[in-house]
Amino acid sequence: MLRTVLLCAAMLWAAYAGAAWLTQDFQAWTAEGVRRLQVARAPVPAPSVPIEGPGVAAGDLRALLARGDVTVVEFIYTRCETVCLALGGVFQQMQAALRDAPAGSQVKLLSISFDPARDGTAELAAYARRMHADPSRWQFVRVPREADLRQLLSAFQVVVVPAGSGDYEHNAALLVVDKQARLVRVFDIEQQQLALDYALHLAQEGAP
Repeated sequence: MLRTVLLCAAMLWAAYAGAAWLTQDFQAWTAEGVRRLQVARAPVPAPSVPIEGPGVAAGDLRALLARGDVTVVEFIYTRCETVCLALGGVFQQMQAALRDAPAGSQVKLLSISFDPARDGTAELAAYARRMHADPSRWQFVRVPREADLRQLLSAFQVVVVPAGSGDYEHNAALLVVDKQARLVRVFDIEQQQLALDYALHLAQEGAP
């Protein structure tokens, strides 16, 4: 009897410890929740990968993000007619809000395509026009090489799964990158005001 009780207690403790580890001490119950807690606790440096895009000199992503502004980043592909358009709508609203914000000139928007085979510079430029993007505030880039793209997606924990016919399933979020080119917060697209307020706070107050 005692042996059975001790065995059950050990199993319960193991289950508790496993759940605590998986949920970051019970603060997050989904993989996305864990990702956001991890980023908030330990900012993630943007990888140094080559990029190109309309109005953007071919160069390095980390250098672009470390140019002295706070950047809100989204990951998209231009053929997307669902989640990416919702993200684009959020960026349009942010772009408008930044025009009137006191530190608005210090916050930029960046859309990164994860479909380099179909999203060339011309396609990104057309998409920018479709989104009515102001190039002084909102830029679009691609990572030409697949290996570099995989490195970036892995670093920022962006999940992209081919869904057939050139489409993708992917997680959608607003990623706030500080002036040191570090990913510091991840927000739901429904939290656009919170994401914008946090970006403006960083722009005014500096790194967290």
